[in-house]
Amino acid sequence: MCSHYEPVITKKQLATHFKVADLEDGLKPELWPGYIGPFIRKHEYADVGDDAVPFRELMVGSFGMIPHWSKDTKIARMTYNARSETVAEKPSFRDAWRLNRHCIIPAQAIFEPDWSTGKAVPTRIVRTDGKPMGIAGIWTGWKNPANGEILRSFSMLTVNADDHEFMRNFHKPQDEKRMVVILQEEDYDGWLSATWQDSRQYLKQFPAELMQTQTEAWTTDLP
Repeated sequence: MCSHYEPVITKKQLATHFKVADLEDGLKPELWPGYIGPFIRKHEYADVGDDAVPFRELMVGSFGMIPHWSKDTKIARMTYNARSETVAEKPSFRDAWRLNRHCIIPAQAIFEPDWSTGKAVPTRIVRTDGKPMGIAGIWTGWKNPANGEILRSFSMLTVNADDHEFMRNFHKPQDEKRMVVILQEEDYDGWLSATWQDSRQYLKQFPAELMQTQTEAWTTDLP
């Protein structure tokens, strides 16, 4: 499970690796649940037949799903990851899943706890090829009852990683091992276009040989 990551917030990287533009300024370089970060969805007018409309659209929203029925945004602290096995059933996620609201969450790195010493050591995980990660997610919109403004939000999808040679080394020894779904670049548009009936083919483990830890000073205090 991932509750802390580094989003891709440089316009050059977003344009080069994700083919999107127009990122707003001032986003945080490290995100925790409830923080605002970028995500990529299929453009709402991508199917109108206008060549001027890009297929992908860059948005910003809360890291942590805020379903339409929520009274406030506090639920984002618990809905930042959605289990692929139960996403269609859980009240916080099922509407977004049923409506095919797929997204890609651009990440430079994710952090997971290494318990090999008996204590949780936050560990930075990156791709071995230096490319950013495109994490599969779902998104939704929430209307603030106080002012009527719409806040978008997103959650990362996860799969079991008990047998994953790399990700099984994280989290407590007795806990189930989980990992976020990292998409292959050639699957980006397919994931954004897929219906919920066709989505399962994308929800799989990322190759262990393409992931590595990267030692870096811990720079952000826990929220």
